[in-house]
Amino acid sequence: MIVYEYPFNERIRTLLRLEDLYEKFKFFVNQEHPLQHHVALATIFDMLEVAGRADLKSDLLQELERQKQSLLSYRSNPAVAAEALDAVLAELDLVSNALVNAQGKTGQNVRDNEWLMSIRGRTVMPGGACEFDLPSYYAWQQRPADQRHADISAWFAPLAPLFDALSLVLRLLRDSGGPVKMIAAAGSYQQMLQGKVYQMLRLAIDGNLGAIPEISANKYMLWVRFTSQGGDLKPKPLEDDVPFELTLCNF
Repeated sequence: MIVYEYPFNERIRTLLRLEDLYEKFKFFVNQEHPLQHHVALATIFDMLEVAGRADLKSDLLQELERQKQSLLSYRSNPAVAAEALDAVLAELDLVSNALVNAQGKTGQNVRDNEWLMSIRGRTVMPGGACEFDLPSYYAWQQRPADQRHADISAWFAPLAPLFDALSLVLRLLRDSGGPVKMIAAAGSYQQMLQGKVYQMLRLAIDGNLGAIPEISANKYMLWVRFTSQGGDLKPKPLEDDVPFELTLCNF
Protein backbone atom coordinates (compact mmCIF):
# COMPACT_ATOMS: atom_id res chain seq x y z
CA MET A 1 0.00 0.00 0.00
CA ILE A 2 1.18 3.51 -0.83
CA VAL A 3 0.14 6.18 1.68
CA TYR A 4 -0.45 9.77 0.58
CA GLU A 5 -0.89 12.51 3.17
CA TYR A 6 -2.56 15.88 2.71
CA PRO A 7 -2.37 18.72 5.29
CA PHE A 8 -5.43 20.86 5.89
CA ASN A 9 -3.49 23.88 7.16
CA GLU A 10 -0.11 25.59 6.94
CA ARG A 11 0.94 24.42 10.41
CA ILE A 12 0.72 20.72 9.52
CA ARG A 13 2.19 21.42 6.08
CA THR A 14 5.29 22.86 7.76
CA LEU A 15 5.61 19.86 10.09
CA LEU A 16 5.33 17.42 7.19
CA ARG A 17 7.97 19.30 5.21
CA LEU A 18 10.34 19.24 8.17
CA GLU A 19 9.66 15.55 8.71
CA ASP A 20 10.50 14.88 5.07
CA LEU A 21 13.77 16.79 5.44
CA TYR A 22 14.55 14.91 8.65
CA GLU A 23 14.12 11.53 6.92
CA LYS A 24 16.43 12.67 4.14
CA PHE A 25 18.98 13.93 6.66
CA LYS A 26 19.01 10.66 8.65
CA PHE A 27 19.65 8.70 5.48
CA PHE A 28 22.47 10.80 4.07
CA VAL A 29 24.30 11.52 7.33
CA ASN A 30 24.71 7.78 7.90
CA GLN A 31 26.39 7.28 4.53
CA GLU A 32 30.13 7.66 3.98
CA HIS A 33 30.76 9.42 0.69
CA PRO A 34 31.58 13.17 0.84
CA LEU A 35 28.83 13.93 -1.67
CA GLN A 36 26.29 12.19 0.56
CA HIS A 37 27.49 14.18 3.55
CA HIS A 38 27.18 17.32 1.43
CA VAL A 39 23.48 16.51 0.95
CA ALA A 40 23.10 15.94 4.71
CA LEU A 41 24.63 19.35 5.46
CA ALA A 42 22.58 21.09 2.77
CA THR A 43 19.49 19.45 4.29
CA ILE A 44 20.26 21.11 7.64
CA PHE A 45 20.27 24.44 5.80
CA ASP A 46 16.89 23.58 4.29
CA MET A 47 15.58 22.70 7.77
CA LEU A 48 16.58 26.13 9.05
CA GLU A 49 14.85 27.78 6.10
CA VAL A 50 11.57 25.98 6.79
CA ALA A 51 11.74 26.14 10.60
CA GLY A 52 12.55 29.84 10.55
CA ARG A 53 9.17 30.74 9.07
CA ALA A 54 7.24 30.18 12.29
CA ASP A 55 7.73 29.96 16.06
CA LEU A 56 7.71 26.19 15.97
CA LYS A 57 9.20 25.67 19.40
CA SER A 58 6.41 27.39 21.35
CA ASP A 59 3.77 25.95 19.01
CA LEU A 60 5.02 22.40 19.59
CA LEU A 61 5.28 22.93 23.34
CA GLN A 62 1.68 24.09 23.47
CA GLU A 63 0.54 21.11 21.42
CA LEU A 64 2.47 18.64 23.58
CA GLU A 65 0.93 20.11 26.72
CA ARG A 66 -2.53 19.97 25.17
CA GLN A 67 -2.00 16.33 24.26
CA LYS A 68 -0.80 15.58 27.78
CA GLN A 69 -3.90 17.12 29.36
CA SER A 70 -6.14 15.31 26.90
CA LEU A 71 -4.54 11.94 27.69
CA LEU A 72 -4.68 12.54 31.43
CA SER A 73 -8.46 12.66 31.15
CA TYR A 74 -8.39 8.99 30.10
CA ARG A 75 -6.80 7.78 33.35
CA SER A 76 -10.18 6.96 34.86
CA ASN A 77 -11.39 5.13 31.75
CA PRO A 78 -11.26 1.35 32.36
CA ALA A 79 -11.22 0.70 28.60
CA VAL A 80 -7.81 2.38 28.28
CA ALA A 81 -4.66 0.33 28.91
CA ALA A 82 -2.96 2.07 31.84
CA GLU A 83 0.56 0.94 30.93
CA ALA A 84 0.28 2.17 27.33
CA LEU A 85 -1.17 5.49 28.52
CA ASP A 86 1.62 5.96 31.07
CA ALA A 87 4.23 5.20 28.42
CA VAL A 88 2.87 7.90 26.09
CA LEU A 89 2.62 10.41 28.95
CA ALA A 90 6.21 9.69 29.96
CA GLU A 91 7.33 10.21 26.36
CA LEU A 92 5.43 13.50 26.22
CA ASP A 93 7.19 14.69 29.38
CA LEU A 94 10.60 13.60 28.11
CA VAL A 95 10.21 15.30 24.73
CA SER A 96 8.69 18.47 26.24
CA ASN A 97 11.47 18.84 28.81
CA ALA A 98 14.16 18.41 26.15
CA LEU A 99 12.51 21.05 23.99
CA VAL A 100 12.17 23.47 26.93
CA ASN A 101 15.86 23.03 27.73
CA ALA A 102 16.92 23.72 24.13
CA GLN A 103 18.56 27.11 24.36
CA GLY A 104 18.15 30.00 21.93
CA LYS A 105 16.48 30.26 18.57
CA THR A 106 16.16 27.13 16.46
CA GLY A 107 19.43 26.50 14.63
CA GLN A 108 21.19 29.52 16.14
CA ASN A 109 24.37 27.46 16.57
CA VAL A 110 24.53 27.00 12.80
CA ARG A 111 23.76 30.66 12.10
CA ASP A 112 26.55 31.72 14.48
CA ASN A 113 29.09 29.56 12.63
CA GLU A 114 30.60 31.83 9.96
CA TRP A 115 32.18 28.90 8.14
CA LEU A 116 28.85 27.07 7.84
CA MET A 117 27.12 30.26 6.75
CA SER A 118 29.70 30.74 4.01
CA ILE A 119 28.86 27.25 2.75
CA ARG A 120 25.14 27.94 3.01
CA GLY A 121 25.56 31.09 0.97
CA ARG A 122 27.30 29.18 -1.81
CA THR A 123 25.05 26.12 -1.87
CA VAL A 124 22.04 28.21 -2.94
CA MET A 125 23.92 28.81 -6.21
CA PRO A 126 23.96 25.95 -8.74
CA GLY A 127 27.43 24.42 -8.52
CA GLY A 128 28.44 27.07 -6.00
CA ALA A 129 30.20 24.68 -3.60
CA CYS A 130 33.03 23.65 -5.95
CA GLU A 131 36.53 23.31 -4.53
CA PHE A 132 37.73 26.52 -6.21
CA ASP A 133 34.88 28.46 -4.53
CA LEU A 134 35.20 26.84 -1.08
CA PRO A 135 38.65 25.25 -0.72
CA SER A 136 38.27 24.91 3.06
CA TYR A 137 34.99 23.02 2.59
CA TYR A 138 36.63 20.81 -0.03
CA ALA A 139 39.43 20.07 2.45
CA TRP A 140 36.85 19.16 5.11
CA GLN A 141 35.19 16.78 2.65
CA GLN A 142 38.51 14.89 2.34
CA ARG A 143 38.50 14.05 6.04
CA PRO A 144 37.63 10.49 7.15
CA ALA A 145 33.92 9.67 7.01
CA ASP A 146 33.64 9.19 10.77
CA GLN A 147 35.01 12.69 11.40
CA ARG A 148 32.57 14.23 8.92
CA HIS A 149 29.74 12.27 10.50
CA ALA A 150 30.72 13.50 13.98
CA ASP A 151 30.86 17.12 12.79
CA ILE A 152 27.46 17.02 11.07
CA SER A 153 25.89 15.25 14.05
CA ALA A 154 27.25 17.95 16.38
CA TRP A 155 25.86 20.72 14.18
CA PHE A 156 22.46 19.02 14.11
CA ALA A 157 22.35 18.12 17.84
CA PRO A 158 20.72 21.39 19.03
CA LEU A 159 17.94 20.78 16.48
CA ALA A 160 17.24 17.23 17.68
CA PRO A 161 14.70 18.17 20.44
CA LEU A 162 12.60 20.06 17.88
CA PHE A 163 12.49 17.08 15.54
CA ASP A 164 11.74 14.66 18.38
CA ALA A 165 8.78 16.89 19.30
CA LEU A 166 7.38 17.21 15.79
CA SER A 167 7.81 13.46 15.21
CA LEU A 168 5.76 12.74 18.34
CA VAL A 169 3.07 15.28 17.42
CA LEU A 170 2.70 13.83 13.93
CA ARG A 171 2.61 10.28 15.30
CA LEU A 172 -0.21 11.18 17.68
CA LEU A 173 -2.03 12.93 14.85
CA ARG A 174 -1.76 9.91 12.55
CA ASP A 175 -2.98 7.62 15.34
CA SER A 176 -6.03 9.81 15.94
CA GLY A 177 -8.02 8.46 13.00
CA GLY A 178 -9.07 5.06 11.74
CA PRO A 179 -9.00 3.99 8.06
CA VAL A 180 -12.30 3.64 6.21
CA LYS A 181 -12.60 1.71 2.95
CA MET A 182 -13.89 3.84 0.07
CA ILE A 183 -14.52 3.53 -3.66
CA ALA A 184 -13.81 6.35 -6.10
CA ALA A 185 -16.47 5.81 -8.79
CA ALA A 186 -15.00 6.45 -12.23
CA GLY A 187 -11.82 7.69 -10.55
CA SER A 188 -13.48 10.48 -8.56
CA TYR A 189 -14.50 10.80 -4.92
CA GLN A 190 -16.18 13.64 -3.02
CA GLN A 191 -17.14 13.93 0.65
CA MET A 192 -18.84 16.80 2.43
CA LEU A 193 -17.08 17.62 5.70
CA GLN A 194 -19.85 19.90 6.98
CA GLY A 195 -17.48 22.35 8.58
CA LYS A 196 -15.76 19.81 10.80
CA VAL A 197 -12.12 20.74 11.24
CA TYR A 198 -9.47 18.16 10.38
CA GLN A 199 -5.71 18.54 10.49
CA MET A 200 -4.66 15.97 7.91
CA LEU A 201 -5.96 13.16 5.74
CA ARG A 202 -4.21 9.93 4.86
CA LEU A 203 -5.04 8.00 1.73
CA ALA A 204 -3.78 4.44 1.27
CA ILE A 205 -3.97 2.70 -2.08
CA ASP A 206 -2.66 -0.51 -3.61
CA GLY A 207 0.44 0.43 -5.58
CA ASN A 208 -0.34 -2.20 -8.20
CA LEU A 209 -3.39 -0.22 -9.33
CA GLY A 210 -1.19 2.51 -10.79
CA ALA A 211 -3.62 5.15 -9.48
CA ILE A 212 -2.32 8.51 -8.25
CA PRO A 213 -4.56 10.73 -6.10
CA GLU A 214 -4.86 14.45 -6.68
CA ILE A 215 -6.33 15.82 -3.45
CA SER A 216 -8.12 19.06 -2.71
CA ALA A 217 -9.74 19.74 0.65
CA ASN A 218 -11.02 22.42 2.99
CA LYS A 219 -13.32 22.41 6.01
CA TYR A 220 -16.38 22.00 3.79
CA MET A 221 -15.45 19.41 1.20
CA LEU A 222 -12.91 16.76 0.29
CA TRP A 223 -12.29 15.97 -3.36
CA VAL A 224 -10.01 13.24 -4.74
CA ARG A 225 -9.40 12.69 -8.44
CA PHE A 226 -7.31 9.70 -9.47
CA THR A 227 -4.96 9.80 -12.43
CA SER A 228 -2.52 7.37 -14.05
CA GLN A 229 0.82 7.80 -15.77
CA GLY A 230 1.64 6.78 -19.33
CA GLY A 231 5.02 6.36 -20.93
CA ASP A 232 5.63 10.12 -20.85
CA LEU A 233 4.71 10.16 -17.11
CA LYS A 234 2.15 12.88 -17.76
CA PRO A 235 -0.92 12.39 -15.50
CA LYS A 236 -4.02 11.19 -17.32
CA PRO A 237 -7.56 10.96 -15.87
CA LEU A 238 -8.43 7.49 -14.60
CA GLU A 239 -11.99 6.42 -15.39
CA ASP A 240 -12.00 3.08 -13.52
CA ASP A 241 -13.46 2.56 -10.05
CA VAL A 242 -10.63 2.84 -7.53
CA PRO A 243 -10.72 1.25 -4.05
CA PHE A 244 -8.76 3.06 -1.35
CA GLU A 245 -8.61 3.65 2.39
CA LEU A 246 -9.27 7.11 3.81
CA THR A 247 -8.24 8.32 7.27
CA LEU A 248 -9.24 11.76 8.55
CA CYS A 249 -6.97 12.86 11.40
CA ASN A 250 -7.61 15.47 14.06
CA PHE A 251 -6.32 16.10 17.57
